[in-house]
Amino acid sequence: MDTLKKCFEKINIRGEVSFDEPLARHTTFRVGGPADVFVTPADADALIVALSCARENKIPVFLLGGGANILVSDRGIRGVVVSMQGFSRITHSDDRLVVGSGLPVSDAAEYAAAHGLEGLGFLYSMPGSVGGALWMNARCYGSSISDIIEHVDIITEDLQLERYTVKPEQWNYKISPFQTRRVAILEATFRMSPDDPESIRARMECYRADRDAKGHFSAPSAGSVFKNNREFGEPTGAIIDKLGLRGFRIGDAKVSDVHANIVVNAGHATARDVDAVIHRLETEVSERLGLRLEREVLRVGEWD
Repeated sequence: MDTLKKCFEKINIRGEVSFDEPLARHTTFRVGGPADVFVTPADADALIVALSCARENKIPVFLLGGGANILVSDRGIRGVVVSMQGFSRITHSDDRLVVGSGLPVSDAAEYAAAHGLEGLGFLYSMPGSVGGALWMNARCYGSSISDIIEHVDIITEDLQLERYTVKPEQWNYKISPFQTRRVAILEATFRMSPDDPESIRARMECYRADRDAKGHFSAPSAGSVFKNNREFGEPTGAIIDKLGLRGFRIGDAKVSDVHANIVVNAGHATARDVDAVIHRLETEVSERLGLRLEREVLRVGEWD
């Protein structure tokens, strides 16, 4: 820890640096212990400086977007957590939309709608950042973010700037090529479809109303805990619901009362509580139905 602090106290990074930052402040579950070092770079050059410092001192790095789809351990994350929130610019030219990885996906959808650009509306009212949506290849309502990507600007494993042009064969359901590479996503350019702003907004409001009706984010959560599997013949939430597990609770972590594929923080849950509920769902479905659920929410940090 002393080496970490000395390293990041010495270098001059444009942005913000803090120590022992509680990650519960930065995750949609509102759980998680501290990050040894928490860095919010102001631009790509500052990000490269931070990554170089960590690399030279063999310090592990975790890149954080909007804090959705992750479950941070109560013991936190050792090393450096880099928040990408500083990369939040958004602009457009004709039907091309350029969005920074740190911008919330819902904000990107609102900007696009205001300028008569259809394509990101299916992400409206979801938590998380554009970078996280790219990493996970976010999908809902029959659309995936990979459907509209033209290219993505990244910092590679060798700390070089690179423009990645989309290759369709590298993308699949909740799968992107970034999951197998240690890269930092800076921004993406999307191919949008011109449309009437009011028509786009009307569709977005339908998505929001549907999410509200299903209670997706009525309490702190990471959204869907497990991926759907076509081989199961029905959504994962319906499978869990059949087993009577809606409302199952450990501590303040519980299966949502309105959607069985969502685990919520009903008060003061710990990451251990949340993980225990998720594990119980996996076990019940495996033992009673012989099905193996695949987690969509990723465990990060120090776990037993």
